[in-house]
Amino acid sequence: MRSPLLNKLSLICGRRLPVSWLVLCFTSVLVLIAVFGSSFPKSFDYVTVTPVPEIYSNYRRLKEQTAVDYFLLRTVSSGAGRQGELGLCGKERENYVPCYNVTANVLLGFKDGEEFDRHCEVSSQGKFCLLRPPKDYKIPLRWPAGRDVIWTGNVKITKDQFLSSGSITKRMMLLEENQIAFHSQDGLIFDGVKDYSRQIAEMMGLGSDSEFFQAGVRTVLDIGCGFGSFGAHLVSLKLTALCVAAYEATGSQVQIALERGLPAMIGNFISRQLPYPSLSFDMVHCAQCGIVWDKKEGMFLIEFDRLLKPGGYFVITSPISKPPGRATSSKKRSMLTPLAQFTEKICWSLIAQQDETFIWQKTADAYCYSSLKKNEVPLCKEGYDTPYYQTLMPCIIGASSKRWIPIQNKSSSPDLSSVELEVHGKYCVSPEDFFDDLQVWKLALKNYWSLLTPLIFSDHPKRPGDEDPLPPFNMVRNVMDMNAHYGGLNAAFLEEMKSVWVMNVVPVRARNTLPLILDRGFPGVFHDWCEPFPTYPRTYDLLHANGLLSHLTSERCSLVELFVEMDRILRPEGWVVLSDKLGAIELARAHATQVRWDARVIDVQNGNDQRLLVCQKPFVKK
Repeated sequence: MRSPLLNKLSLICGRRLPVSWLVLCFTSVLVLIAVFGSSFPKSFDYVTVTPVPEIYSNYRRLKEQTAVDYFLLRTVSSGAGRQGELGLCGKERENYVPCYNVTANVLLGFKDGEEFDRHCEVSSQGKFCLLRPPKDYKIPLRWPAGRDVIWTGNVKITKDQFLSSGSITKRMMLLEENQIAFHSQDGLIFDGVKDYSRQIAEMMGLGSDSEFFQAGVRTVLDIGCGFGSFGAHLVSLKLTALCVAAYEATGSQVQIALERGLPAMIGNFISRQLPYPSLSFDMVHCAQCGIVWDKKEGMFLIEFDRLLKPGGYFVITSPISKPPGRATSSKKRSMLTPLAQFTEKICWSLIAQQDETFIWQKTADAYCYSSLKKNEVPLCKEGYDTPYYQTLMPCIIGASSKRWIPIQNKSSSPDLSSVELEVHGKYCVSPEDFFDDLQVWKLALKNYWSLLTPLIFSDHPKRPGDEDPLPPFNMVRNVMDMNAHYGGLNAAFLEEMKSVWVMNVVPVRARNTLPLILDRGFPGVFHDWCEPFPTYPRTYDLLHANGLLSHLTSERCSLVELFVEMDRILRPEGWVVLSDKLGAIELARAHATQVRWDARVIDVQNGNDQRLLVCQKPFVKK
């Protein structure tokens, strides 16, 4: 029995219509439906998605690109493109630093100093808002003037707090118009830091502190840096000095150092490791930093043994009262004895002692650790060197590393030798690739620099080019490379002699290139961009990221949170340069609008879908 459909077709076309011909016609109809259907907009694919606005139709040609770009554009369509500007936070959040809520930490049971540690799991953002600057905030002076004079309204310290100790030095430092000066008119540094630096060099057997480089000292971790004067002096000697100090509610050392244009970040190690790999620094310096080094069975010293490179130096200056008689000597002995006993267990040698300053040197012999007695400090097992706020370890890390190279044997150039590159294993690059990487970033930096001008946000008929005046060389000072790769942008800044320093950030789930960056003598740190960065508000002039947005598409974090955090740490009138795929850049532009930045997408015109997003944060004075 034939079907009703065939009966009707037979009536229309004749009674002798072949069945095979009908089958052919039916197949042809199916093919035509498939062909025409593929040419129509694929809105049918998204029947469960909210209606797509017109902005999405402008990017139909991207349908054959990667799934990541596809997902990003859908995100723009379904939400980010429709959201309005975020509101401003209240005055109480002018100096807000996430992850450091001491009151909440105490209520949750943290004690013995851990309440002052970083606890991002406790921090809750709540409703997103943008931090406003304090009423008296002013744009910092350009480098190098900003190194020596800062506005008191820009830091969490009042005039009364600054003078509360009654120090004559502090009274001399306070100038008119709410400024603090860190040296006098004739260039004299108040706290004698030049003499102190020269003293340390002489104790190390050097003629002067200008010979630190000859002793292999290029990078210094300064624990509790005060006003940053020692770091500022080391920077003048072309050394990299990174200040690390605990979070402070008022009068922050880290905030003052960053305000002066000096490398610094919040960090303490009551219970957790600092976010740097082993063998990171040539010298660790602690002047009146208030740490009881022999607490927790010496784990603080073990942590700095982990951070020190072979042959590196550990410098402590501790104030000791000077009563008459023998009390001074006994106090020196009481401080020195536990340190002397424990440093022997971790293969350090006390090489010099003068007044209140002591200098130890870490062994350059890795076999020293394996020759220790069983009851001494043990060696850690392989795989323990994952230092993103991990628990302090009571064992030695790094002795078996391929990077175990005494600092006296390392090259003094950021262009590492082929031998030094080889120790980085699968992350190493050839000298030729290293040179090519620098050339790429030198060209990119010139392009970036030409765009750092309000001209690109105006209705000017042409874009900035060689015929336009470049911004001044010192228009920015504090730069953060949020996805630093090999530190190429940092190297390009040095090559171009720009007066900046760069915080090289390596995301924790990206390829681990931080050891290579640190071996180049650049400051750097691990960070999870799903969390806030450990710094105070308004502390960076320029934020740069190449490929970070695409990397974060697979992460659990929200890009809205990322942009709110970037706005928090960016100074008013500061700049953001993002380089990524077109889909990621369009999404970023939507978020830039939310945080009230002026933004412009730049086509790099290299034949691919890479774009630049150049943004400037306005100075909101409400």
